[in-house]
Amino acid sequence: MLSYSLIDDSPVGPLLLAGNGDGLHALAFGAGSRPRTIDPSWRPDTGGVLTSVRNELDEYFAGKLRRFTTPVIFAGTAFQRQVWTELCRIPYGETISYMELATRIKNPKAVRAVGLANGANPIAIIVPCHRVIGANGSLTGFGGGIPTKRALLELEKGQRTLL
Repeated sequence: MLSYSLIDDSPVGPLLLAGNGDGLHALAFGAGSRPRTIDPSWRPDTGGVLTSVRNELDEYFAGKLRRFTTPVIFAGTAFQRQVWTELCRIPYGETISYMELATRIKNPKAVRAVGLANGANPIAIIVPCHRVIGANGSLTGFGGGIPTKRALLELEKGQRTLL
């Protein structure tokens, strides 16, 4: 069974966390183009399972954390898990294009499928889908909205802190 926690005061708006003792299963935006809602099978996190995730997010938003240690649990197709694993390899403060991401997973013709998998990422911020941009450098689709994507990238480039 998964526990959930809401962060109402995040610098990027409301966040929804869901996980268990094995790791984080979801980190979703409560607003934006694809807000996620609480699954009826989830229970409030009364045991503090998600406390370390919240602490790491606070450090990240303050510009003090560059690498998350929170274990993540991917629930998706083999292709999606491959894309999400590769997302985790994009260094803090760097961006790559969808084409580069497709090339890194050795499937350069799968640019659109990579984009769809990137958009289906269930663990935003920690699995840094915000670091993937258009081939021309444009900020393209993001579940938390383009202003949030811009803010996260600016934070990682040392141009601002969110806290």
